[in-house]
Amino acid sequence: MAVLAAMAFGVEGAAASGAARPEGEAPAAAPATVATPAETGETRADEPECVRVRGAAACVGDDESSRPGVSIEDTRNDRLHPAVEYYLNGYLGTKYVIHNLAREGEIRGSREIGKTITFRAALYKGDRRVKVSRWKTVRDVTKYPVKRDTRVTPAGARARSAICVSTRGAASTCFAEKNTFVFACDTGADEHQARAEYFVGGDPTARYEIHQLAGVNTCGKAEHGDLAISMYRASVFDDDHQVATRLYKYN
Repeated sequence: MAVLAAMAFGVEGAAASGAARPEGEAPAAAPATVATPAETGETRADEPECVRVRGAAACVGDDESSRPGVSIEDTRNDRLHPAVEYYLNGYLGTKYVIHNLAREGEIRGSREIGKTITFRAALYKGDRRVKVSRWKTVRDVTKYPVKRDTRVTPAGARARSAICVSTRGAASTCFAEKNTFVFACDTGADEHQARAEYFVGGDPTARYEIHQLAGVNTCGKAEHGDLAISMYRASVFDDDHQVATRLYKYN
């Protein structure tokens, strides 16, 4: 359950066109671009860009930085746990969250990010978010950005996946394990959001989530490379209130 195993997991937003459903405070539709360190002269080009709250530091770094990709560090010994919440490639229809459930000083995250990433640090008490930082947008920090796929539907996700699980016909989580990927699909014509919740690489200290906000018949996608899915479930949420879920399944 090494940190590098958790960091190897990649993500890619994917949803059909449509207005994103509200989920707490999202960044503006066209968030301001943050200048790169080379442009500001304030930091070295290979140092990560970070935002912080007391107890958490979320960072985005280039391929050569000390914290490549997107990551979240637990910086305080308390009963809260930190998470990084982010959107890729300027698309607000799919939100990604990585929960760091390890101890103080530990870092979890993903090396795979988009051409643009808008992110913030958050603190959670159980499943309840209690504090967040400001949003920050960083561009062009990786040589191999993940691409945005906005045309995946629930039917297409099922056809491409080896395993699917659903919750009350309103949300489904599907995945396959050759070049591992996961879909979170909204299958209910209502005001709720579909969510995939899962663990990868046998590491119980990092929980990954895909929040699909774009509405019915859309899916969000995450890629994992060679890491296997450990546990998974599909859930339905109304903002941060859980409406329906099922027990985790082991893979």
